[in-house]
Amino acid sequence: MSAASHLRLVPPPLPVDGLTRVELTWIEKKVEYWIRFGKEKDEQILDRRRRVLSFTPNSVFAFVRWASNDHGTVISRIDIVRTITPGERYSTLPFVRPGGDILLKMESWPKVERVLQVIDAIEAAGIDPSEVSPHHWRHVHNRLTAGQEPRAYTVEQHRAILLRREIES
Repeated sequence: MSAASHLRLVPPPLPVDGLTRVELTWIEKKVEYWIRFGKEKDEQILDRRRRVLSFTPNSVFAFVRWASNDHGTVISRIDIVRTITPGERYSTLPFVRPGGDILLKMESWPKVERVLQVIDAIEAAGIDPSEVSPHHWRHVHNRLTAGQEPRAYTVEQHRAILLRREIES
């Protein structure tokens, strides 16, 4: 039996405190990583340009990454991520440790801008985007990836998801 057959693919454990950490960088007009929405538990300032936000398990946040060089934009991306609980499988994501359940990922400024408009519409309806059903974020991802318009998230849908969460807890 080979040594490789004894290896198990087990995700690295969550930090002892169970938090997911996101490293943010802000170098004006060069590297701008920020959280568009989400309820962080803690913030650690590393220096003038970098900080780390911590999120509790099962929270949802939007992580926007934009970078440029002398020739223009190099990366424009948004990820909507649900943080994981101990033992849960997850995907890795740069600057997010250990990783999370990626509900939506979009690249290129036109698609990122469209996701930001969806977030704005949800907020305009008086709904906190971090409380939106994870299924809706997957729906938005799938529709935009297919070049179609996502359905709006309604107050009625939100009430239903809140009632469902109440029953399940």
